[in-house]
Amino acid sequence: MEKMKAGIIGCGNISAIYLENLKNNPVIEVVAVADLILERAQERADEFNIANVYNVDELLQDNDIQLVLNLTVPGSHAITDLAALEAGKHVYAEKPLAISLEDGRKVVELAEEKGLYVGSAPDTFLGSGIQTARKAIEDGLIGKPIAATSFFMGGGPEAWHPNPEFFYVAGGGPMFDMGPYYLTALITLLGPIRRISASAGIQIADRKIGSGPKEGTALQVQTPTHLAGTIDFTAGAIATMITSFDIRGASDLPRIEIYGTEGTLSVPDPNYFNGEVKVRRYGQDTWETIKPVFESGSNERGIGVTEMVESIRAGREHKASGKLAYHVLEAMHSFQRSSLEGKHIQLESSYDAFAVNRTDQTETETVESH
Repeated sequence: MEKMKAGIIGCGNISAIYLENLKNNPVIEVVAVADLILERAQERADEFNIANVYNVDELLQDNDIQLVLNLTVPGSHAITDLAALEAGKHVYAEKPLAISLEDGRKVVELAEEKGLYVGSAPDTFLGSGIQTARKAIEDGLIGKPIAATSFFMGGGPEAWHPNPEFFYVAGGGPMFDMGPYYLTALITLLGPIRRISASAGIQIADRKIGSGPKEGTALQVQTPTHLAGTIDFTAGAIATMITSFDIRGASDLPRIEIYGTEGTLSVPDPNYFNGEVKVRRYGQDTWETIKPVFESGSNERGIGVTEMVESIRAGREHKASGKLAYHVLEAMHSFQRSSLEGKHIQLESSYDAFAVNRTDQTETETVESH
């Protein structure tokens, strides 16, 4: 089957791993790159032997390109998605789906209106780590999930990132930077979120860039850097979640743990595709490592867009979808809203990952039976 031709918009740091992982992809061929800085696009094209170097408008006007990979900065995700959809192209973007809920809705609604697919990172939940944890829950190894903890505890990226300003404005902070990984994993394991209550604040406002040509430059912190909350899931589980850029020492807290009526599941770092999944059953004194359901590398970015193209051709719903990303986006906003308004925030959106996987399994069985 002929590969779907794709173009990448945004040739910054993260584009390299996408181009590396997609260069021998069985269903996608990257045929063009574009960036606001043409020289940066040319560098990526030379590095990965990409034939076409475009500006953004030229890429969107190329009728041979059916799919756009949107690897721009977060503030440009929605506007670039919308432009790609208006040009009649499927689009897959880096996280988050958008900065505002309004823009996120526009992206999902326009895709539905035009009969196009929209996908969004993270796709780490499709790796062996989260999928092994998911199967353990489905197999009843810990009984019924009743609670969870989720912790991202860091000191912020300014020590190593040469241009960290966007991490500290609207659409940044630890929640919008790392929250998508943790929330996507939790939704994959526990189902949709019903409501959230939280507190958020700027606990350390005095920050300076620690490397590169801007070293020593003061940062203006304009978004919460520490968010702590409680998540109520529709199925009944209650999770405690903290995301922070204010932990300047160390933390031994687990990334994610799921607590069930018959045991506890230790889930690996959701920022990676692999990692050990461990279970400790009720009455046991030791942890048991669960065999992975399949093997994953540590960085397989691009499997989400690959699965999306496969789903387009099969006519089914894809997993790293705009609908899932919108549910995550609403959850992230709900942490800040709850803190500002002093109340629980009921989520309006929902996303049933279990139903999507059941549908895929049924379709696979149907195909195999023929």
